Amino acid sequence: MEITRVSKTNHYEEIASQLRRLIADGKLNVGDALPSTKTMSEQFGVGRSTMREALSALKAMGLIEIRQGGGCKVIRREPADAVTYELQSLRMNRETLIELLEARQALEVSNASIAAAKRTDEDLAAFEKLMLEMERSVGDEAEGERTDVLFHRMLAQATHNKIMLRLFESIAVQLERAIRDVRRVEIYANHAVAGQLYREHHALYEAIAAGDAELAAGCMKEHLQHVARILMKYV
Repeated sequence: MEITRVSKTNHYEEIASQLRRLIADGKLNVGDALPSTKTMSEQFGVGRSTMREALSALKAMGLIEIRQGGGCKVIRREPADAVTYELQSLRMNRETLIELLEARQALEVSNASIAAAKRTDEDLAAFEKLMLEMERSVGDEAEGERTDVLFHRMLAQATHNKIMLRLFESIAVQLERAIRDVRRVEIYANHAVAGQLYREHHALYEAIAAGDAELAAGCMKEHLQHVARILMKYV
């Protein structure tokens, strides 16, 4: 397999790009098994975690299958239609997406502040349980998506304000679609990003548990700005 050692550490995008070219050029054919993660990490001159991130990126594109117990196999020469459609849908609705992000920040920063002031012991117990699930879900696409969406819905519920909850639910469908799109094309392809988002959620939880409304609002604003920066790379 013709590869070039990467020049930057933790540069999984360069590795994924090289492997994608090999697949597109037919040097890796559908059905071919890739070398082991250990072998490829040595060939590229990177750590195994970086190599796994590159493979996860190819999996998110629908190009390879990562089999349980190890081993990867090429399953498609071009990115899957579903991923292509998700990227196109984000680009085609750029104005709507920007408005959604603006509305989300206005609403959820307020939700965080109110929840910090009004959360109950039952709310905190539910958040504590969810944080453990979120920590375990880092790197798990389906669970990561489920727990992220649930966190933001629980936050709205913790405001104990029926109007705020209804406002949140009114944009929940579009919000969840945006989260799902960006997770599939970016966040799940990068374990480091998923880990950082978990830490941001945990900081939010700690601010709410401490009853610090100002800190909770600041943590939410920082978190949503991070997500927005990722999303806007695709529009």
